[in-house]
Amino acid sequence: MAESLKQCRIRTVAMQSTGVYWIAVYDILEAAGLQVYLVNARETKNLPGRKSDVQESQWLMKLHIYGLLRNSFRPSQEIRTLRTYWRQRNDLVRSAGRHIQRMQKALTQMNIQLANVLSDVSGMTGQAIIKAILAGERDPHKLAVFRDSRVKASEEQIARSLEGNWEEDLLFVLKQEQDGYEFCQKQMAECDRRLEQYLQQREDRSQGACLPEEKRKERLKKKKGNAPQFGLRADLFRMTGTDLTQIDGIDVMTATTMLSEAGWDMSKWKTEDHFVSWLRLCPDNRISGNKIIGKGRLPTNNRISIALKMAASTLRLSNTYIGAQFRRLRTKLGAPVAIKAMAAKLARLVYRMLRYGMKYVDQGAEFYEAQHRKRQISHLKWKAAKLGFQVIDAPAA
Repeated sequence: MAESLKQCRIRTVAMQSTGVYWIAVYDILEAAGLQVYLVNARETKNLPGRKSDVQESQWLMKLHIYGLLRNSFRPSQEIRTLRTYWRQRNDLVRSAGRHIQRMQKALTQMNIQLANVLSDVSGMTGQAIIKAILAGERDPHKLAVFRDSRVKASEEQIARSLEGNWEEDLLFVLKQEQDGYEFCQKQMAECDRRLEQYLQQREDRSQGACLPEEKRKERLKKKKGNAPQFGLRADLFRMTGTDLTQIDGIDVMTATTMLSEAGWDMSKWKTEDHFVSWLRLCPDNRISGNKIIGKGRLPTNNRISIALKMAASTLRLSNTYIGAQFRRLRTKLGAPVAIKAMAAKLARLVYRMLRYGMKYVDQGAEFYEAQHRKRQISHLKWKAAKLGFQVIDAPAA
């Protein structure tokens, strides 16, 4: 097909993205030197009625001739490789979580209320007890001896929660799910090794700069079982030349999701507004005559948007500038609108750091509150002057 198109002196090709079937065709056409336009099928709808593949291709050709098709974003091969590893790792994390849920279900069916005394059965204590149960131990007090010193519940409380009905069929299910969970953990470790090896082979863009000091909150945070077990933050800094984790609310997992989906070359978006619009985090205002005549919603399943919204929701208890801003927006507009607005702000900060090399400096919640108070006083003075009054500052107590 590629050779036939080149013989016909075709320079550009337009194709719709249908599932994953388009990927192999796209790679072949791109390798042949053709400029490929990957378009969204929602934007190329024809007139309603019966249609065929031939009519659809003719309609695409006509739209492409008139320049009415918009090319979709597709990252470079370097970013696509990183994205493949990271998506595979996230799939393994979700699979491990499903195994944990089914293990808890089997324990509950046997009246083993381990979830009442342990916050997570995938921790050290929970895994030690489950492995002992599968090895044949049934004495609650002997099982409670595996309690870690960091567990708040006492051995007696754990022993009381382990008095249940040991049914063979449910024990078989528990063993199957435990084996599946351990297999997922093994696969995640292999994925981490391949990801570390790939990141270390990338070009060093840090230009000799030193990695910024890690935040105190991140240092005190315990390493979760699903977190990468290697220096992912240092590898990302060496690869991009900037540390996105300096932005409040963005951890190394969120930063990796953003870089694996969009890359670090922000020049593909003309401005930060274009980047926010691509993430579908901008307001959907229908404007006519400089007036907003309607508002809509922009649903999206973009992985970056989902990660940024989750990062924005963590700002509720943050004693930072954007944390104070999020709390004010949450009080005024509600949680969903505030989360979307702060996700858009985080996207703008990421764009500026990657595009222009800016450094993020937190000015603190007190600075934001002082600024907000100053704006409120200015508004009150303006409103009083408009009504014929004058506001005079009272002397400090």
